[in-house]
Amino acid sequence: MRYTGSDWKRSRRLGFSTLGTQKELAKRPYGPGQHGANRKKKMSEYGKQLTEKQKLRQMYGVNERQFRRLFMIALSSKEVTGVAFMKLLESRLDNLVYRMGFARTRRGARQLVNHGHIMVNGAKVDIPSYLCNVGDEISVKEASQGLKVIKESLEGQVTKFGWVEVDATKFAGKYVREVERNELPQDIVESQIVEFYNRKL
Repeated sequence: MRYTGSDWKRSRRLGFSTLGTQKELAKRPYGPGQHGANRKKKMSEYGKQLTEKQKLRQMYGVNERQFRRLFMIALSSKEVTGVAFMKLLESRLDNLVYRMGFARTRRGARQLVNHGHIMVNGAKVDIPSYLCNVGDEISVKEASQGLKVIKESLEGQVTKFGWVEVDATKFAGKYVREVERNELPQDIVESQIVEFYNRKL
């Protein structure tokens, strides 16, 4: 089941900025609720692994079934499993739409894809979990380029990402290379996620 509650509460519960802005933790860097600031509980090894999994899963907004499916694909990769897993998550269409600045959040990017506003190599793709290949061109459908939400997102984009190129005037971008591990959040311990799933295999 995909989480639909407050992104800020979710981030505070995990102690991790799932939006990547750090704004959620700036004022209150502790769990939500009346006793959030005083809740100090020693976490088991399983609890630590589960927390790392939730941090990554909630960051990308992926449901458990899809998350596990990508892990199994990464497991069969020749790369280090945790790194391969994160690269697969980055190659999802909804994530690349977000990285290119067509949407302000991954949730917003997912909606754009679901509603048929996004094209891959000139063909409409309405599956947010679609895995893109390096070299794929991602664009906003011509009839959708006037959407206020897309224009405002492109105009407000500040952060640039080295693995995508964007031409805001053409409402188009390109997935130019795979992401490097050092370009992704360092406070996610992917080896814990690998251990979490390995114990279930």
